[in-house]
Amino acid sequence: MPLGSSAPPRIGGHTALAADVWPRRSDGFSSWLRAAVLIACGSGLLVLSAKVNLPLPLVPMTLQTLVVVLIGAAYGARLGAATVLAYVAEGAAGLPVFAGPVGGLAPLFGPTAGYLAGFVVAAVLVGWCAERGFDRSVAKLFAAMLAGHLAILTLGFAWLAFGLDLGLTKAWWVGVVPFLAGSLVKSALGAALLPAVRRIVDRQR
Repeated sequence: MPLGSSAPPRIGGHTALAADVWPRRSDGFSSWLRAAVLIACGSGLLVLSAKVNLPLPLVPMTLQTLVVVLIGAAYGARLGAATVLAYVAEGAAGLPVFAGPVGGLAPLFGPTAGYLAGFVVAAVLVGWCAERGFDRSVAKLFAAMLAGHLAILTLGFAWLAFGLDLGLTKAWWVGVVPFLAGSLVKSALGAALLPAVRRIVDRQR
């Protein structure tokens, strides 16, 4: 189904939050306009979250992973992935959207490359779960968001260890360990926030 098609993904009676708040219309142009606005808003949040960062050796700690899993949960798998890909494309085009005042292709081949790829995987994974009702349960959404964070860390670790030849030990200590506690906290925060918003939306429908 194309991104701008009129029917939102509905599996077992569930839709992502964005599809409930702003349903797709049968008018093709309206559907594409809706997608464009949501992607612009989501990628804008990713830019802002990139600028809130704590510099660390090789890979900074940012709020981006929280925003990625929230986008996946709120938008669903396809729109969430499209949003993250749009953000990466903005950076590749030279816009200073990544952590620090940098843009262009260099970050796509540097230490953060694996994490950027993980963003896309995490958005798809969490979005897939949300489309199956995980966003209505704090425990289930926490598990989905934690899995999304682990996907990001796994791809980031793999790129550092093998793509940049840092080796398993150094990649583990600089690319995974500093982010484990934050991944738990951000997963818990996202899992508490989104179902609360979902309940408010459900009461008003």
